[in-house]
Amino acid sequence: MSRPRRRALVLAAGFGRRLRPLTAALPKPLLPVAGRPLVAWTLDALVAAGCEGIALNLHHQGEAIAAALGTHHRGVPLHYSREPEILGTLGAVWPLRDFLAAADEVLIVNGDSLCRWPLRALAARHRRTAAAATLLVADRADPAAFGGGIALARDGRVLAFRSAALVTGLVRRRVFAGAQIWRPELLARVGAGYADTVEALYQPLLAAGEPLQTLATRRPWHDLGTPARYLAGALAWGLAGLPPGGVRLGPGATIARAARVRGSVLEAGAAVAAGARVEGSLLLPGARVGAGARITGAILGPGVEVAPGTVVAGELLTAGPDGPPLATPLASV
Repeated sequence: MSRPRRRALVLAAGFGRRLRPLTAALPKPLLPVAGRPLVAWTLDALVAAGCEGIALNLHHQGEAIAAALGTHHRGVPLHYSREPEILGTLGAVWPLRDFLAAADEVLIVNGDSLCRWPLRALAARHRRTAAAATLLVADRADPAAFGGGIALARDGRVLAFRSAALVTGLVRRRVFAGAQIWRPELLARVGAGYADTVEALYQPLLAAGEPLQTLATRRPWHDLGTPARYLAGALAWGLAGLPPGGVRLGPGATIARAARVRGSVLEAGAAVAAGARVEGSLLLPGARVGAGARITGAILGPGVEVAPGTVVAGELLTAGPDGPPLATPLASV
């Protein structure tokens, strides 16, 4: 039996509104995670899963994404679909229908999710069940934090999406983990213009009795759509394998001898001065913490400079146009 041809679409056109002002200058797929752009980890997984071509749809700061990623990733061609007006999760497929139709299996992955994607297992589950589509769901995520999640039967079949809370009986609720695989025949159901995958494709399929299946994973999964979730995901990823309180230092990052840093990630060129304390925080490239400052559970944006003696707790700090950094409470977004 020949190996299935796989092609993929990474959804990368979102505005990143809940991450503003951080994403005003830096598109969400390029947010640093353990020294690399967020989307690069997903591209690695797609290449490892045998994808022969990968497309990314672009809108918000799209040219910055294309410039950062180039034309290939680990030898696999990258194709860019530029959307003058954002098309939504399903509408993004229409301009790429010919590219995707050449494959036996179509993978679609959210560009703002972070996971060690079990894509080969997802494809194997898809082939075994002969479903129209198979979705990856997170076993450990709290459905209540994601609108109630997806209602599933005992065998993993999808029973309901956004109306999951209305489904009663012996069902499970799981959170969609940002990856899905389609039979290429589904491409014929996609039309031009803005469209949402759940509303315009999955709910009509369920109504018509078409099977939609899932694969549950216990691997850590992070939706990085808010500052608080970005902080949690970046720390979990960056500190993986380190002892409690460990620190990850990017290239050129420095910590003065008299400073104390615990459970934090310092991206390239970040610096912590003497007497400063940093705990449970993410310092993006070029961020600098002044002498004696206290940083706890915070994100310091690229190039942000924290004045000596300043206390920052539970905030996202981004560079202001003139004067001190702009502070946004992480819990407020």
